[in-house]
Amino acid sequence: MIYDVIIIGAGQAGISMSQKLKNQGINHLMIDSHSYIGEQWRSRYDSLILFTPRSYSSLPGLMMEGAPEGYPTKDEMATYLQQYVQYFELPVFLKVKVEKLKKKEDIFVMQTSKGELAAKKVVVATGAFQNPFIPPIIHENSKDIEHIHSSQYINTTAISNDTVLIVGGGNSGAQIAVELADSKNVYLATPHKMNFLPLRLLGKSIFNWLDKLNLLYAGIDTKRGELFQKRKDPIFGYELKRLINKNKITIKPRVEKVIGEQVFFSDGSTIETQIIIWSTGFKPSFEWINIDGVIRRDGKPNHNRGISPIENLYFIGLPWQYHRGSALVCGVGKDAEYLLHNIIN
Repeated sequence: MIYDVIIIGAGQAGISMSQKLKNQGINHLMIDSHSYIGEQWRSRYDSLILFTPRSYSSLPGLMMEGAPEGYPTKDEMATYLQQYVQYFELPVFLKVKVEKLKKKEDIFVMQTSKGELAAKKVVVATGAFQNPFIPPIIHENSKDIEHIHSSQYINTTAISNDTVLIVGGGNSGAQIAVELADSKNVYLATPHKMNFLPLRLLGKSIFNWLDKLNLLYAGIDTKRGELFQKRKDPIFGYELKRLINKNKITIKPRVEKVIGEQVFFSDGSTIETQIIIWSTGFKPSFEWINIDGVIRRDGKPNHNRGISPIENLYFIGLPWQYHRGSALVCGVGKDAEYLLHNIIN
């Protein structure tokens, strides 16, 4: 059987794309390597709460249950995605890992863990957060230190040491630092100055204001979008800032190297620790796409608003695919709508 469209990935981006295709009656299939919908969310650290309220954490056509201005937990997000797929009766095939994607004449052929699949068009919805990245600055004799990526962190009970270094100044690192500060001596290393934004302003979510100011969905080809894209992502909420001011969390500059249990920073200072949590992001992983011209030298997809130079191949869910919300739940529906017009025409 040759499908009209196969979507690779059944996270929020793939699900949003599937819903658009289902509404148009297009014969398609979502495939995903996970065991169930929402598994990516449930596997994240226990205390994770989204900084987008439910009104900005919902996909088109179905609002998340609960107070619209409340902030959902990661388990709520997982449950919502499961409900969304069931509500719209979206076609999905789970526990299927794509090992190779090729194009033979006008047909895309996927070698998967469950056999071969074929489609006239393909939407890659695996996102950019695939392979955890830890910078290569750890010397060989530092193996006795426990090095974990933030994607592996679960809760405070798994951290036995009193002194913890968190590397990375993003929201995940900030939330983990705040949680650990209750019981640990926490250092947070960041190569840049952190900017903070309130979760709420004048009684409304900060995302409501970003939306009203045309920043949240401002395209990369607009002046507002260009300005927003040049700035580092802010830290949402003031919990971390308060703990820093109370000397409950110590800020350090960029980590230069790790030798033994000693960590060296760019200002010449050092600390000793037996555990480092690396909140240093992810690297893209598209080596399974065996089609020339699809992936750039830096490993990222070659695309224009999700449209690949290879005919009938598309991407969705990439950071700044077109706007700040492209990798957020609230924004993937807009990108899916744009791709839909290209897919059906």
